[in-house]
Amino acid sequence: MSNAVTIKVLDREYTVGCPPEQIESLQAAAKLLDKQMRDIQGGSRTVSLERVAVLAALNIAHDLQMLKDGREKSDAVVGRSLGDMNRKLDDLFDNLPR
Repeated sequence: MSNAVTIKVLDREYTVGCPPEQIESLQAAAKLLDKQMRDIQGGSRTVSLERVAVLAALNIAHDLQMLKDGREKSDAVVGRSLGDMNRKLDDLFDNLPR
């Protein structure tokens, strides 16, 4: 079940549906978007709202992609490390006196 939640971005209000357990996260996302858009807009009100929104979305998507890429690299390193440790343990157990 979704609740109607009102968020505010660049002094405009939007009502969206959101599950109760995700309201806090949605509000945090709206604050992040509002900050990004305000930073891009700066003091100039002549920049189109569409351009500001697209650039903010692109910045946020880029940040997300960088985190994803970093996580994939970390997972690969951990996977290799675990594989190396498993091989070493196998070698150790294979060479134990019986």
